[in-house]
Amino acid sequence: MKTAGDVRSILDALESQHPGADTELNFRNAYELLVATILSAQSTDKRVNLVTPALFKKYPDAQALAKATPSQLQPKIHSTGFFRAKSKALVAMARALMKNHGGSVPADMDALVALPGVGRKTANVVLGHALGVPGLPVDRHVLRVANRLGIAESDDPVVVEQQLTAALPRDRWTRSSDTLILHGRRVCRPTPLCDQCAAQHLCLFYSQQSHDAPRRVRKARR
Repeated sequence: MKTAGDVRSILDALESQHPGADTELNFRNAYELLVATILSAQSTDKRVNLVTPALFKKYPDAQALAKATPSQLQPKIHSTGFFRAKSKALVAMARALMKNHGGSVPADMDALVALPGVGRKTANVVLGHALGVPGLPVDRHVLRVANRLGIAESDDPVVVEQQLTAALPRDRWTRSSDTLILHGRRVCRPTPLCDQCAAQHLCLFYSQQSHDAPRRVRKARR
């Protein structure tokens, strides 16, 4: 795995390629981002952004959402997928906010992950983007890109989060996650566009691919 200095150099290169990287979910406050992030599981930010305006008009805060039933919520979020599980989680989350936090979203990891439907990734998204608390969300894009680059080495999101946060200053955590996510969506896809990558010269995956290419050519000629 690369050194902390290498990790920062790679992120510098990627941030220059994706300036201003940020979450693509639309929100106005921590409550809205929490709801949107729960909805984004197994869905796209674009799809969630189509659903949330009407949802937030009907349920503008935790108090309103806590009074809903899952069956009332399901038609409004159907297109995001897994709508039955998500509707149950959202209503339970809102009721927990009302019961334990006066309807406010707590700026604390332990309190957030104690809410129904909220894991570390969701909590880190809300902390870093809406509550001013450094967090480094690790989704499938961060997992793929970080391991390919060699700046992390694990399939466990919690381990990757620990490795990246140990190598980066706290004020870079959220921005770095956004950058890796955007790079994973645009460039380092499941089939990567390595020729478009600003960190190609520092990438472990590209280096291994380049090293193996002559060997594959020799085998093909035999």
